[in-house]
Amino acid sequence: MPLWIPITIAAAFLQNLRSGLQRQLKGRMGSTGATFARFGFGFPFAVLYLLALLVVGDPSIPTPNATFLVAVAVGGVAQILATFLLVYLFAFRNFMVGTAYSKTEPVQAAIFGLILLGETVTWLAFAAILAGAFGVALISVAGRGNVRIGKALFSREAGIGVLSGALFGISAVCFRGASLSLEDGGVLIRAATTLVFATGIQTLVMLAWMLLRDRAELAAVARAWRPALLVGLVGVAGSAGWFTAMTLEKVAYVRALGQIELVFTFASSVFWFREKIARLELVGCLIIGASILTLLGAAT
Repeated sequence: MPLWIPITIAAAFLQNLRSGLQRQLKGRMGSTGATFARFGFGFPFAVLYLLALLVVGDPSIPTPNATFLVAVAVGGVAQILATFLLVYLFAFRNFMVGTAYSKTEPVQAAIFGLILLGETVTWLAFAAILAGAFGVALISVAGRGNVRIGKALFSREAGIGVLSGALFGISAVCFRGASLSLEDGGVLIRAATTLVFATGIQTLVMLAWMLLRDRAELAAVARAWRPALLVGLVGVAGSAGWFTAMTLEKVAYVRALGQIELVFTFASSVFWFREKIARLELVGCLIIGASILTLLGAAT
């Protein structure tokens, strides 16, 4: 089995955990603060991870170049905006719709990967990615009573979710491009270097914004530093997995496999919390599962 597959599955699990922790933060601070917690409190852990790799493996940090710096800066800002929109969706009563539509990221990542990096995927893989997106759409409208699919598709939450997915797709492609532009070191050290630079830029940008425009939010973050620290740790652990997987494999494949996060969520609902799920949700999960198996067959 290619190494990127188990790394991606682990990253998806950690992302699901981090999203849940961020949602809890939303009650103690605004969208900006909950977004900052992921980056600002994650940055020290990213640095520690890089230092650990230097001690046990590669002896030096790869030398950044102009392509690396531009790509990691654009990716960092795009990820800030994407995360802000995703956290903002938590304020809506039916935030699941927007969150699910943000999972159209793999389709958008495939397009951005082609435009920015010239990376192509096979027709079978692209069909699997589209099928996964359709499964996500089914989940998003399940249990919404008589609300029509067309109405859900053009809802405000759906628009925010699609924009969030587009920004996540851009950030993922930029991070892969940044990591691949480094000429020295192995996969782990290049991915970790990209992670440190990205979270460092994100921390500085958000700190500057809050100092200039929202100092009250900065105070709220400081008061909730304990749960925010956990968000940072889980978030950077998941990001380390994503960055490593995306250094090994094309972004479209990695992010499409990452849709297994929704399968984890519904499996927990059924087998752990003993909750009932709608028929469309079950169909959507089965479609996502089939699309993932097809994708793995096309990618390996």
